[in-house]
Amino acid sequence: MLNDSHVCRITREASFVLKDLITLTKPRLLRLNIFAAFGGFWVASKWDFDFLLMLWMLIGSTLTMASSTVINNYWDRELDLKMDRTRGRAVPMNRISPPVVLAYGLAMGVAGIAVLFLLVNPITGWLGLLGWFFYIVIYTLWLKRTSTWSTSVGGVAGAMPPVIGYCAVTGEADMGAWLLFALLFLWQPAHFWSLAIRRVEEYREAGFPLLPVVKGVKRTKLQMIPYVLLLVPAVIFMYVYGYSGIYFLIIAGLLTIAWLIHTIGGIKAKDTEKWAKVNFLISVNYLMIVFVAMIANTPHA
Repeated sequence: MLNDSHVCRITREASFVLKDLITLTKPRLLRLNIFAAFGGFWVASKWDFDFLLMLWMLIGSTLTMASSTVINNYWDRELDLKMDRTRGRAVPMNRISPPVVLAYGLAMGVAGIAVLFLLVNPITGWLGLLGWFFYIVIYTLWLKRTSTWSTSVGGVAGAMPPVIGYCAVTGEADMGAWLLFALLFLWQPAHFWSLAIRRVEEYREAGFPLLPVVKGVKRTKLQMIPYVLLLVPAVIFMYVYGYSGIYFLIIAGLLTIAWLIHTIGGIKAKDTEKWAKVNFLISVNYLMIVFVAMIANTPHA
Protein backbone atom coordinates (compact mmCIF):
# COMPACT_ATOMS: atom_id res chain seq x y z
CA MET A 1 0.00 0.00 0.00
CA LEU A 2 1.06 3.56 -0.60
CA ASN A 3 1.79 5.60 2.47
CA ASP A 4 1.49 9.36 2.78
CA SER A 5 5.12 9.97 1.78
CA HIS A 6 4.70 7.96 -1.43
CA VAL A 7 1.50 9.80 -2.29
CA CYS A 8 3.18 13.16 -1.68
CA ARG A 9 6.16 12.18 -3.83
CA ILE A 10 3.94 11.00 -6.70
CA THR A 11 1.82 14.14 -6.45
CA ARG A 12 4.93 16.32 -6.46
CA GLU A 13 6.41 14.54 -9.47
CA ALA A 14 3.09 14.80 -11.34
CA SER A 15 2.96 18.54 -10.65
CA PHE A 16 6.51 18.94 -12.04
CA VAL A 17 5.56 17.04 -15.20
CA LEU A 18 2.40 19.12 -15.60
CA LYS A 19 4.43 22.31 -15.18
CA ASP A 20 6.88 21.17 -17.85
CA LEU A 21 4.05 20.25 -20.24
CA ILE A 22 2.58 23.73 -19.81
CA THR A 23 5.99 25.40 -20.19
CA LEU A 24 6.54 23.57 -23.49
CA THR A 25 3.65 25.59 -24.94
CA LYS A 26 5.51 28.86 -24.18
CA PRO A 27 2.61 30.38 -22.18
CA ARG A 28 3.72 34.02 -22.50
CA LEU A 29 3.87 33.81 -26.27
CA LEU A 30 0.63 31.83 -26.29
CA ARG A 31 -1.22 34.44 -24.22
CA LEU A 32 -0.12 37.22 -26.55
CA ASN A 33 -1.31 35.30 -29.61
CA ILE A 34 -4.62 34.35 -28.00
CA PHE A 35 -5.24 38.01 -27.23
CA ALA A 36 -4.43 38.89 -30.85
CA ALA A 37 -6.91 36.26 -32.07
CA PHE A 38 -9.55 37.68 -29.74
CA GLY A 39 -8.79 41.17 -31.07
CA GLY A 40 -9.33 40.03 -34.65
CA PHE A 41 -12.62 38.38 -33.69
CA TRP A 42 -13.78 41.53 -31.91
CA VAL A 43 -12.96 43.83 -34.85
CA ALA A 44 -14.90 41.62 -37.26
CA SER A 45 -17.85 41.21 -34.86
CA LYS A 46 -18.27 44.97 -34.31
CA TRP A 47 -19.71 44.38 -30.83
CA ASP A 48 -22.25 41.80 -32.09
CA PHE A 49 -20.86 38.59 -30.58
CA ASP A 50 -21.42 34.93 -31.19
CA PHE A 51 -19.86 33.76 -27.92
CA LEU A 52 -19.93 30.05 -28.79
CA LEU A 53 -18.17 30.70 -32.09
CA MET A 54 -15.59 32.82 -30.27
CA LEU A 55 -15.02 30.03 -27.74
CA TRP A 56 -14.41 27.41 -30.42
CA MET A 57 -12.12 29.80 -32.31
CA LEU A 58 -10.05 30.43 -29.19
CA ILE A 59 -9.85 26.72 -28.33
CA GLY A 60 -8.85 25.75 -31.86
CA SER A 61 -6.33 28.57 -32.18
CA THR A 62 -4.80 27.89 -28.77
CA LEU A 63 -4.33 24.18 -29.45
CA THR A 64 -2.85 24.85 -32.89
CA MET A 65 -0.42 27.48 -31.59
CA ALA A 66 0.52 25.33 -28.60
CA SER A 67 1.20 22.43 -30.96
CA SER A 68 3.61 24.62 -32.95
CA THR A 69 5.60 25.71 -29.90
CA VAL A 70 5.77 22.19 -28.45
CA ILE A 71 7.06 20.71 -31.71
CA ASN A 72 9.49 23.63 -31.94
CA ASN A 73 10.82 22.58 -28.53
CA TYR A 74 11.17 19.02 -29.82
CA TRP A 75 13.19 19.97 -32.91
CA ASP A 76 15.35 22.55 -31.12
CA ARG A 77 16.31 20.31 -28.17
CA GLU A 78 19.96 19.90 -29.24
CA LEU A 79 20.40 23.57 -30.14
CA ASP A 80 18.78 24.57 -26.83
CA LEU A 81 21.64 22.87 -24.97
CA LYS A 82 24.04 25.43 -26.44
CA MET A 83 22.34 28.50 -24.92
CA ASP A 84 22.09 29.54 -21.27
CA ARG A 85 18.60 30.86 -21.88
CA THR A 86 17.25 27.53 -23.13
CA ARG A 87 19.38 24.67 -21.81
CA GLY A 88 17.23 24.33 -18.69
CA ARG A 89 14.11 23.44 -20.69
CA ALA A 90 12.37 20.12 -20.12
CA VAL A 91 13.42 18.39 -23.35
CA PRO A 92 17.18 19.15 -23.41
CA MET A 93 17.30 18.25 -19.69
CA ASN A 94 15.53 14.93 -20.45
CA ARG A 95 12.78 15.56 -17.92
CA ILE A 96 10.34 14.53 -20.67
CA SER A 97 11.36 12.15 -23.46
CA PRO A 98 11.40 13.58 -27.02
CA PRO A 99 8.89 11.02 -28.43
CA VAL A 100 6.39 11.99 -25.73
CA VAL A 101 6.87 15.67 -26.54
CA LEU A 102 6.38 15.05 -30.27
CA ALA A 103 3.22 13.02 -29.66
CA TYR A 104 1.94 15.70 -27.30
CA GLY A 105 2.51 18.41 -29.90
CA LEU A 106 0.99 16.47 -32.79
CA ALA A 107 -2.09 15.52 -30.75
CA MET A 108 -2.79 19.17 -29.93
CA GLY A 109 -2.22 20.15 -33.56
CA VAL A 110 -4.70 17.58 -34.89
CA ALA A 111 -7.27 18.59 -32.26
CA GLY A 112 -6.80 22.32 -32.88
CA ILE A 113 -7.03 22.13 -36.67
CA ALA A 114 -10.07 19.83 -36.39
CA VAL A 115 -11.85 22.32 -34.13
CA LEU A 116 -11.16 25.17 -36.56
CA PHE A 117 -12.31 23.21 -39.62
CA LEU A 118 -15.37 21.56 -38.09
CA LEU A 119 -16.62 23.96 -35.42
CA VAL A 120 -15.57 27.37 -36.75
CA ASN A 121 -15.27 27.41 -40.56
CA PRO A 122 -13.00 26.00 -43.30
CA ILE A 123 -11.02 29.20 -43.89
CA THR A 124 -9.87 29.35 -40.26
CA GLY A 125 -8.84 25.71 -40.53
CA TRP A 126 -6.73 26.43 -43.60
CA LEU A 127 -5.24 29.52 -41.96
CA GLY A 128 -4.40 27.53 -38.83
CA LEU A 129 -2.81 24.80 -40.93
CA LEU A 130 -0.86 27.38 -42.94
CA GLY A 131 0.43 29.06 -39.77
CA TRP A 132 1.37 25.68 -38.29
CA PHE A 133 3.20 24.68 -41.48
CA PHE A 134 5.12 27.96 -41.67
CA TYR A 135 6.19 27.81 -38.02
CA ILE A 136 7.24 24.15 -38.00
CA VAL A 137 8.48 23.45 -41.53
CA ILE A 138 9.49 26.79 -43.04
CA TYR A 139 10.74 28.48 -39.85
CA THR A 140 11.87 25.77 -37.41
CA LEU A 141 13.13 23.03 -39.74
CA TRP A 142 14.49 25.18 -42.55
CA LEU A 143 15.16 28.90 -42.23
CA LYS A 144 16.00 29.07 -38.51
CA ARG A 145 19.00 26.85 -39.20
CA THR A 146 20.05 28.22 -42.59
CA SER A 147 19.07 31.84 -43.28
CA THR A 148 18.87 35.36 -41.92
CA TRP A 149 15.37 35.47 -43.43
CA SER A 150 14.04 33.21 -40.68
CA THR A 151 12.65 36.10 -38.63
CA SER A 152 10.91 37.87 -41.50
CA VAL A 153 9.45 34.81 -43.25
CA GLY A 154 8.63 33.15 -39.93
CA GLY A 155 6.53 36.21 -39.19
CA VAL A 156 3.83 34.78 -41.46
CA ALA A 157 2.99 32.23 -38.75
CA GLY A 158 3.06 34.85 -36.00
CA ALA A 159 0.64 37.06 -37.93
CA MET A 160 -2.04 34.37 -38.29
CA PRO A 161 -3.87 34.61 -34.90
CA PRO A 162 -5.76 37.89 -35.49
CA VAL A 163 -6.55 36.82 -39.05
CA ILE A 164 -8.02 33.55 -37.79
CA GLY A 165 -10.09 35.47 -35.25
CA TYR A 166 -11.30 37.89 -37.91
CA CYS A 167 -12.12 35.22 -40.51
CA ALA A 168 -14.00 33.18 -37.91
CA VAL A 169 -16.65 35.91 -38.15
CA THR A 170 -16.42 37.00 -41.78
CA GLY A 171 -15.66 33.68 -43.44
CA GLU A 172 -13.39 35.49 -45.90
CA ALA A 173 -10.03 37.22 -46.01
CA ASP A 174 -10.98 40.78 -46.93
CA MET A 175 -9.12 44.06 -46.34
CA GLY A 176 -9.60 43.83 -42.56
CA ALA A 177 -7.88 40.47 -42.47
CA TRP A 178 -4.95 41.76 -44.50
CA LEU A 179 -4.53 44.85 -42.31
CA LEU A 180 -4.52 42.75 -39.13
CA PHE A 181 -1.99 40.47 -40.78
CA ALA A 182 0.16 43.49 -41.64
CA LEU A 183 0.12 44.80 -38.06
CA LEU A 184 1.43 41.54 -36.61
CA PHE A 185 3.78 40.73 -39.48
CA LEU A 186 5.47 44.15 -39.41
CA TRP A 187 5.67 44.22 -35.61
CA GLN A 188 7.61 40.98 -35.24
CA PRO A 189 11.06 41.61 -36.79
CA ALA A 190 11.86 44.74 -34.75
CA HIS A 191 10.53 43.00 -31.63
CA PHE A 192 12.61 39.86 -32.06
CA TRP A 193 15.77 41.53 -33.37
CA SER A 194 15.81 43.73 -30.26
CA LEU A 195 16.13 40.55 -28.22
CA ALA A 196 18.58 38.98 -30.68
CA ILE A 197 20.90 42.00 -30.47
CA ARG A 198 21.07 41.64 -26.69
CA ARG A 199 21.90 37.93 -26.97
CA VAL A 200 23.88 37.99 -30.18
CA GLU A 201 26.88 36.10 -28.76
CA GLU A 202 24.66 33.34 -27.39
CA TYR A 203 23.02 32.90 -30.78
CA ARG A 204 26.42 32.97 -32.47
CA GLU A 205 27.77 30.22 -30.23
CA ALA A 206 24.63 28.14 -30.75
CA GLY A 207 25.00 28.43 -34.51
CA PHE A 208 21.79 30.34 -35.29
CA PRO A 209 22.31 32.44 -38.48
CA LEU A 210 20.24 35.37 -37.26
CA LEU A 211 20.62 38.77 -38.88
CA PRO A 212 22.76 40.35 -36.10
CA VAL A 213 25.00 37.26 -36.10
CA VAL A 214 25.56 37.15 -39.87
CA LYS A 215 25.24 40.79 -40.93
CA GLY A 216 26.10 42.55 -37.68
CA VAL A 217 24.24 44.70 -35.17
CA LYS A 218 24.39 47.93 -37.18
CA ARG A 219 22.83 46.29 -40.24
CA THR A 220 20.12 44.82 -38.02
CA LYS A 221 19.29 48.22 -36.54
CA LEU A 222 18.93 49.66 -40.05
CA GLN A 223 16.75 46.79 -41.22
CA MET A 224 14.37 47.25 -38.27
CA ILE A 225 13.44 50.76 -39.41
CA PRO A 226 11.33 49.97 -42.52
CA TYR A 227 9.23 47.42 -40.61
CA VAL A 228 8.32 49.93 -37.89
CA LEU A 229 7.86 52.69 -40.50
CA LEU A 230 5.35 50.57 -42.45
CA LEU A 231 3.25 50.22 -39.31
CA VAL A 232 2.27 53.87 -39.79
CA PRO A 233 0.19 53.29 -42.96
CA ALA A 234 -1.16 50.02 -41.52
CA VAL A 235 -2.53 51.94 -38.53
CA ILE A 236 -3.91 54.71 -40.74
CA PHE A 237 -5.66 52.25 -43.05
CA MET A 238 -7.31 50.52 -40.09
CA TYR A 239 -9.05 53.85 -39.47
CA VAL A 240 -9.60 54.85 -43.10
CA TYR A 241 -11.34 51.58 -43.95
CA GLY A 242 -13.55 51.80 -40.87
CA TYR A 243 -12.12 48.96 -38.80
CA SER A 244 -11.24 51.28 -35.91
CA GLY A 245 -12.08 54.73 -34.62
CA ILE A 246 -10.31 58.04 -34.23
CA TYR A 247 -9.06 57.27 -30.71
CA PHE A 248 -7.31 54.17 -32.01
CA LEU A 249 -5.75 56.24 -34.77
CA ILE A 250 -4.42 58.80 -32.30
CA ILE A 251 -3.12 56.30 -29.72
CA ALA A 252 -1.67 53.79 -32.17
CA GLY A 253 -0.30 56.54 -34.40
CA LEU A 254 1.55 58.30 -31.59
CA LEU A 255 2.91 55.01 -30.24
CA THR A 256 4.13 53.98 -33.68
CA ILE A 257 5.90 57.29 -34.21
CA ALA A 258 7.48 57.07 -30.74
CA TRP A 259 8.70 53.53 -31.45
CA LEU A 260 10.00 54.62 -34.88
CA ILE A 261 11.96 57.51 -33.34
CA HIS A 262 13.51 55.21 -30.75
CA THR A 263 14.34 52.62 -33.41
CA ILE A 264 16.04 55.19 -35.62
CA GLY A 265 17.92 56.46 -32.55
CA GLY A 266 19.52 53.04 -32.24
CA ILE A 267 21.83 53.83 -35.15
CA LYS A 268 23.78 56.31 -33.03
CA ALA A 269 23.10 54.78 -29.62
CA LYS A 270 26.29 54.50 -27.57
CA ASP A 271 24.92 51.83 -25.26
CA THR A 272 23.47 49.23 -27.63
CA GLU A 273 22.56 46.84 -24.81
CA LYS A 274 20.44 49.49 -23.07
CA TRP A 275 18.90 50.65 -26.33
CA ALA A 276 17.94 47.11 -27.36
CA LYS A 277 16.41 46.39 -23.95
CA VAL A 278 14.26 49.53 -24.10
CA ASN A 279 13.28 48.84 -27.71
CA PHE A 280 12.20 45.32 -26.77
CA LEU A 281 10.07 46.62 -23.90
CA ILE A 282 8.53 49.24 -26.18
CA SER A 283 7.61 46.54 -28.70
CA VAL A 284 5.93 44.34 -26.10
CA ASN A 285 3.85 47.18 -24.68
CA TYR A 286 3.16 48.58 -28.14
CA LEU A 287 1.30 45.50 -29.30
CA MET A 288 -0.76 45.21 -26.13
CA ILE A 289 -1.77 48.89 -26.06
CA VAL A 290 -2.55 49.00 -29.79
CA PHE A 291 -4.82 45.96 -29.61
CA VAL A 292 -6.57 47.22 -26.48
CA ALA A 293 -7.17 50.56 -28.23
CA MET A 294 -8.38 48.76 -31.34
CA ILE A 295 -10.83 46.62 -29.35
CA ALA A 296 -12.13 49.53 -27.29
CA ASN A 297 -12.56 51.76 -30.33
CA THR A 298 -14.05 49.24 -32.77
CA PRO A 299 -17.05 50.86 -34.51
CA HIS A 300 -20.46 49.33 -33.78
CA ALA A 301 -22.23 47.44 -36.52
